[in-house]
Amino acid sequence: MSSSVVKSGITLAAIAAVCTALVAITWQLTHERIAENQQLMLERSLAPALAGLEFEGRISESMLLIPPPHELPGQDTAIVYRVFADQQPVAALFAVTARDGYAGPIRILVGISYAGEITGVQILEHRETPGLGDRIEARRSDWVYQFDGHSLGDPPLSGWALQRDGGQFDQLTGASVTPRAVIKAIRETLVYFAAHREELFTAPASEAAE
Repeated sequence: MSSSVVKSGITLAAIAAVCTALVAITWQLTHERIAENQQLMLERSLAPALAGLEFEGRISESMLLIPPPHELPGQDTAIVYRVFADQQPVAALFAVTARDGYAGPIRILVGISYAGEITGVQILEHRETPGLGDRIEARRSDWVYQFDGHSLGDPPLSGWALQRDGGQFDQLTGASVTPRAVIKAIRETLVYFAAHREELFTAPASEAAE
């Protein structure tokens, strides 16, 4: 083996070692900041569904994973964020999936106070038709705000439907499948909360979400 080949190999190894060291140093300097920024983004995305309720700690610090099968909307793992004040339950946020959207599943965040009232609803992810079904988003219309303050008894269970289906809630002009799926998911979440409220708030927190 020629000396030039050996020198080239040594040079490449040295460069690789330096690059590895730089990556390790960069990770050490930035990983905590990145994790903190990700945490802040998560908290900010969850907060609107709590409608200004007062609670202690971070929203995401008492998270509960509910794997299927369960009675919540969707067949995937449901994520529940629970908030407390003075060690007393205040509200829970449910990240669930309405499977029967017009263009596919709709990921929804449903906030419910301990008393059973809706504190806020947010659309997290969807593929609904632009200009029609996408108006379930708060940034495109105020349709999603009509659920705030309502509960399983207000209206009665039969009232948790579109007005055209005999229920209380408005539909979207030109779209009925999408809002029908969202309302059904909210109703099923309320029913689940009413049936499992105590165990939801007393179950030990999960360690990580998917």
